[in-house]
Amino acid sequence: MNTADAIRVLETALICSQQPLSVREMRALFQDELGSESIKGLLSDLQQEWSLRGVELVCVASGWRFQSRPELRPFLDRLHPEKPPRYTRATLETLAIIAYRQPVTRGEMEDIRGVTINSLIIKQLEDRGWIEVIGHREAAGRPALFATTRQFLDDLGIGSLDQLPVLGASGASDADLTDLPVTFPIQASQDFQASEHSEHPLATTPVDETLGSPDESRHD
Repeated sequence: MNTADAIRVLETALICSQQPLSVREMRALFQDELGSESIKGLLSDLQQEWSLRGVELVCVASGWRFQSRPELRPFLDRLHPEKPPRYTRATLETLAIIAYRQPVTRGEMEDIRGVTINSLIIKQLEDRGWIEVIGHREAAGRPALFATTRQFLDDLGIGSLDQLPVLGASGASDADLTDLPVTFPIQASQDFQASEHSEHPLATTPVDETLGSPDESRHD
């Protein structure tokens, strides 16, 4: 198979896939006749081919996918004017703390925010597929350790936590984390093939400060 045909196969598979494709999955397209480095080279060529189009090929945590360019999102939103899910400031602050301090316990999150975190906030983030329990701290009560998921990275359109913005000269301070949600990194693009998780990425979720958390209270 020549290079042009191989790129055509990759392009078709990526466009038709409902989820990002890993290099391992793409190797299966060629029955492992092409190695990982060869696949990556073809993907680079494919990126160049689409460089001037409204859709781009990007690498996220779960693999490679086509998605719309961020600057075109306002136009695409006109096709689907329904409002995306609204998340409270408390929810986005909690997510930011987990993203920058992971693995982190609920108690540590509450120390940073200075409030008791509603259990519904944790459940909402888990149900959204953005956080998960990855273990337990060896301490009294063995509290759960929370971390972000690959889906979280995919919805932000980044490949790893290293691509989150650095806060401050020496990293993220607690104050930065509680101020972060209103400017959380934005993934203002849509998958070429929308999945249930990418329909409303974090980028499009406005902060609704009017919604309160029933059991959230300030520490004295």
